[in-house]
Amino acid sequence: MSEKTAPNANGMNRAKLYQLVLFPLNNGATNVYYVLVLSYIATFGSKVLALSMLFASVMVTGMRLLDAVTDPIIGALMDRTNGKFGKFRPFMVIGNLIMAASILALYCLTPKIPASATAARYVAFVALYAVWVIGYTFQTSCTRSGQTVLTNDPKQRPLFTIFNTVGSLLGMGAMQFFAPILAKRFEGGYASAGFFRTLAPVGVVISLLLTCLAVIGIWEKDQPKYFGIGGSTEKVKISQYIRIIKENTPMQRLMVAGAGCKLALSIATNTTVLCMLYGCMMGNYDGLYLPMMVLGYVFSVPFFLLTVRTSQKHGQKTSLMKYVTVALVCYVGVFVLLMLWGKGDGFTLSILGENGLALNLYTVLFIAFFGVGYGAYYATADMPIPMVADCSDYETYRSGNYIPGIMGTLFSLVDKLVSSLSATVVGIAVSFVGLQSLPTQYDPYTPGMNVVVIVLFCVIPMVAWAATLIAMKGYALTGEKMKEIQAVNACRRDAVANGMSLEDAMQKWQTLDQLPESYR
Repeated sequence: MSEKTAPNANGMNRAKLYQLVLFPLNNGATNVYYVLVLSYIATFGSKVLALSMLFASVMVTGMRLLDAVTDPIIGALMDRTNGKFGKFRPFMVIGNLIMAASILALYCLTPKIPASATAARYVAFVALYAVWVIGYTFQTSCTRSGQTVLTNDPKQRPLFTIFNTVGSLLGMGAMQFFAPILAKRFEGGYASAGFFRTLAPVGVVISLLLTCLAVIGIWEKDQPKYFGIGGSTEKVKISQYIRIIKENTPMQRLMVAGAGCKLALSIATNTTVLCMLYGCMMGNYDGLYLPMMVLGYVFSVPFFLLTVRTSQKHGQKTSLMKYVTVALVCYVGVFVLLMLWGKGDGFTLSILGENGLALNLYTVLFIAFFGVGYGAYYATADMPIPMVADCSDYETYRSGNYIPGIMGTLFSLVDKLVSSLSATVVGIAVSFVGLQSLPTQYDPYTPGMNVVVIVLFCVIPMVAWAATLIAMKGYALTGEKMKEIQAVNACRRDAVANGMSLEDAMQKWQTLDQLPESYR
C-alpha cells in the first residue's frame, strides 16, 4: 500500500495504513453510544425511571425534530471551520465529551430524582437526551465527512468499510458483550438502575479511547490542501440544503439505501427483540444470546473480505446490492423457521442441554440461515458510510463546492432518524400484545409475542433491504464513474492552484475525454 499522503498527478490522495486503521475507530466510538443509548434508553425510561413505555420509546423518535434543526447548523459550521486543529478533529473531541457528560448524568443521576417528582424525571430525561443528540451529531458527521480528506483512491475507500466494521465491533461489540455480563450482577437485569450506573462509565471510557485513536488517524490529513478543489472552506447557506438534496441524485438514493440497511440492523439487533426471541420464546436467553452473537460475528468475517474485494473490482454499488440480496434470501429461511416455532418439541432453539451439546435440526438450520444472513447484512450495514465520501466528491465535481460537513450531516440525519425509529417501532409493537413495559430476558412468554418477533426480527428488515435494492438500482456512482470524477477534480484542483479561477476550471474540464493524458 502506498505511503503517499499528498494528491499525486492523477488526483489520487492515498492514506497510510495506520490512518486507514485508526480513523474509522471514530465510528466505533459513536457506536458505543449507539448501543448504550439507542438499545437501552427506552428500557431505562420505562423500567428505571417509571416513565410511560410509549413515551420513552416515542420520545427517541420525536427528538429527531431537534435534529432537523441542529444537523444542518452543525454541518454548515463544520464546512466553515478551518482552525489550528483542522476541520474535523475539534468536532470529534467536543462531540465525544458532550455525549460522555450527558449520558453519565442521565444514567447515574436521574434515578436519584425522587419517584414522587415525576415531572422532574420527564424533564431531565428529555433534556439530557437532547444534549446527547447534539454531541452525537458532532462526532458521527465526522466519520462520513472526514473520509473525503483521508483517501479518494477507489482501491482504498472500500477498505474503509472493513476497518470501519472492525472499529464498530470494538465499540458496539464490546458493549453487547459486557452488557449481559453486567446485567447478571444486578437483580432485575436490564431493568436495574445499578446496571445502567455501571455500564455508562464503561462505555464512556471505551468511547474516549477510540476517539483519541481516531484523532491520531486523521491528524495529518486534516489540513486545507486536502479540502476539495481549491482548498478553501465553503460558506454554503443552510437554505441550500434542499437544492443540494434535489440536485445530488446519488445522495438521495444513498440516503434511502443507508436508511434501509440501518433500519434492518437496528431493529433486528434491538435488545428487547432479542430478549423476546431468545428469552421469552426460546426460554434460554443466557444460553443463546452470546453464542448467537458470536456466531453472527464469525459468519461476518468472510463477508467483510468479500465485500471489499467486490468493491475494489466492481465498485461499492455492486458490492452493496450483491450482499444485501444474500441477506434478503437467507432471511426468508429465518422467517419460515420462526413461523414453525412451537409446532412441536423439536421446533425450538437448543444448543446446550444438561448432558452437553443438544443441537437439533431446527437449530442447525437457524444457525445456517441466520449466520449467513447476519454475516451478509452486518458486512453491508456500514457500507453506505464510505459511499457518502463518493457523493461528496461528486458534489465537488458537479458544483465545485467542497461541503463534506453538509453531506455528512444529511446522511447522519437519516441515520439517526432510522436508528431512533427502531425504538419507537419496538415499543409500539410490544404494546400490541398488552404489555405495559418492555420485556426483559426474565419475563415470561405472552401470547402473540411470536408474531411481534417475526415482524421485528424478519419482516421489517426484509422490507428495508428490498427498499435498499430498489434505491441502489439507479445509483450512478459506479467504480468507473468515480475514477472519472477523481481525475476531473484533480485536473481542476491543479489548474486552480496555478491561478485559474474555479469557474473557468469547471467549464473547461467536465469529462474524462477532455483531460490531458496525464490525468486519465
